[in-house]
Amino acid sequence: MSGIRRAGQPPLPREAPVRSEREGSWVTNLQGNAMPVNMLFVIGAPRSGTTMLERMLSSHSMILGGPEPHLLTPLAHLGVWDKVDKAPYDHVLAAESQKLFVQELPNKEQDYWNACRAYCDVLYGRYLSTSDKSICLDKTPAYGLVVPFMMKVFPDAKYVLLSRHPLAIFSSFANSFFDGNYQVAQDHNPILNRYVPALAAVARQTEIPIIHVRYEDLVKDPEGWMERIYAYIGVPFERESIDYGKRKDGAAETKPKGLGDPIGVNRHSRPQTGSVKKWVQELRADPARLELMRQIVAQLDPADLKTLGYPLDTLWKPLEESEGTPVVVKKPKLDRYRLQRKAIVALRAQARKGGLFRKLLNKAKLTCDVLLRD
Repeated sequence: MSGIRRAGQPPLPREAPVRSEREGSWVTNLQGNAMPVNMLFVIGAPRSGTTMLERMLSSHSMILGGPEPHLLTPLAHLGVWDKVDKAPYDHVLAAESQKLFVQELPNKEQDYWNACRAYCDVLYGRYLSTSDKSICLDKTPAYGLVVPFMMKVFPDAKYVLLSRHPLAIFSSFANSFFDGNYQVAQDHNPILNRYVPALAAVARQTEIPIIHVRYEDLVKDPEGWMERIYAYIGVPFERESIDYGKRKDGAAETKPKGLGDPIGVNRHSRPQTGSVKKWVQELRADPARLELMRQIVAQLDPADLKTLGYPLDTLWKPLEESEGTPVVVKKPKLDRYRLQRKAIVALRAQARKGGLFRKLLNKAKLTCDVLLRD
């Protein structure tokens, strides 16, 4: 079972202003600089339950959640950060030039981190000013790949790391976005190969205190775990926030649509255990899927799996325990979203084959580029 790792409270990257005034809709000091925002980040792989956890946390009277803003992923690829080589521009020239510039600043790299922080504080601060809450919550799964950068920019933020059984993650990923085609999902985005080592590194780091919880433990005991999470954040425990599908007055909560869970979380108003072992039946029903997952798991570091709470010697236990029982795979309801995914998967596969269909797509793309050009 995962839990809290506590260290001394890290200092703010710069001193918070003593006096402040309202300028526009966000808080500034008298020099016009954005004040530090109390930030809370939910870190986890896509399809690991982060949207469910975000809904519970943002139901708290002091925490403001919302759509995934993706502010930090592009910022992490702009300049001196180690992962700049993945950026889609002349990253080498930009990185070297910025490094030389940063070395001329009075406080070297610390000035760079402070500049990144100021950018984020303005945007998060303006968003926070739209409510009467005091903590801004950002749940963007892609952040799981840039957490070391985030901790440089936000050393004083709170970080909730959510892990989930890797096979459950992959099953949900393939079913949600690739019509259940495991191979296409892996070819498009090897999600476990990318996120398992990155999240394990977050769990192992000791510079910034975080709280780590497994999805399976959270849905089994939401009251107990939310009480621990709120204690880590430093806010009172509000039991009613666990029923994330309703406001405190019982009305359904309305939120702006973002890039979060497109199908699962809206079906329930509180954590459910029904999907914990859904992947077991899928793998039992399809030997090809099972073989692919064994290949993927073999590529993962056992130490990373153990760190996240899923040691290799027990990883396949739910599958082994199901032997001798009937295989039951429920077909998902064919709604508008799933019809769209089926169409996208089929058309993408056809386009990759080349031929006349791809030529027609390229002509249509060229026509659209011409018509939409400013």
